[in-house]
Parts: sequence; C-alpha cells; structure tokens
Amino acid sequence: MKILLGDFNAKVGTGNIFKPTVGNGSLHQDSNDNGIRIVNFVTSKNLVVKSTMFPHRNIHKYTWNFPDGKTHNQIDHILIDRRWHSNILDVQSFRGADCDTDHYLVVIKVRERLALSKQAAQCFDGERFNVRKLNELEVRKQYQIEITNSFAAL
Repeated sequence: MKILLGDFNAKVGTGNIFKPTVGNGSLHQDSNDNGIRIVNFVTSKNLVVKSTMFPHRNIHKYTWNFPDGKTHNQIDHILIDRRWHSNILDVQSFRGADCDTDHYLVVIKVRERLALSKQAAQCFDGERFNVRKLNELEVRKQYQIEITNSFAAL
C-alpha cells in the first residue's frame, strides 16, 4: 500500500466531473492551478484524494490559516491507490497539535489487513513437516534420539 501525503498547496474543488476521484467533502468550491494538477495526476495514476472524501465540519477540514487569521484553506492532502482506498477510515485536521508550523496536523486512520506468507501458511497446514514419516520405525527412532540429545544438552 502506498500513501502519498503532503503540502501540495492545492485547493481541490467539488466539481461533478471529479467526484469519483475527489468526493464531496472538499472545503473549496473551485480548484486552483495546483488543484487541477493534483486531479490530473491522481486520475492518470489511478489514485484517489482521500482528504476530501469525508464529511466533516469545516474546522476539521482546513489545514492552513492565512496570516490574517480569517482565511482558511485545505491545501494538505492524502493520496492513495484506488485499490486500497477503502482501508482509509478517516482523514481530518487536528488543530490542537503544537508543531511549530502554520499548518495543522492531518490525522489519517488506516486499517491494515495482514496476510500470512506462503511459508507460514504451509507450516500451519502441516505440509512443511512430513509427519507421516514418523510411522517408519527407523525414522521414529532417529527422531527420538535427536530429541533426547537436544533436551540433554539443555
């Protein structure tokens, strides 16, 4: 899973043509030049802008304040491959973090599904160890001797 996040200085609008890629949760109605570039990049690389997909109050959307203190922008974004986009559970800004910057912290909740490797799966299926060989008398005696020796060494 690859997640691309950063300060893109991109205001992504809520145009109907971009809804599958951008969603309905953007703070802005219109896109700026960087917003159009982000949307073009995202569509060309089969990505999704997840930071504009979730319905939050505006105070949880904006990631940067203009120095006048009145203008708020959502210019930091989270991009993820369309295949993995359902693993992103939530994205919102966290205004209480003291990070010594004029940007707010963007928090992302990710669900990761772990899978067993083939080697580990074989171990659990019994295919890695041939237990049937213990039915042979010589193999069983050799196994018992080796187990006894290993415990004796302890």
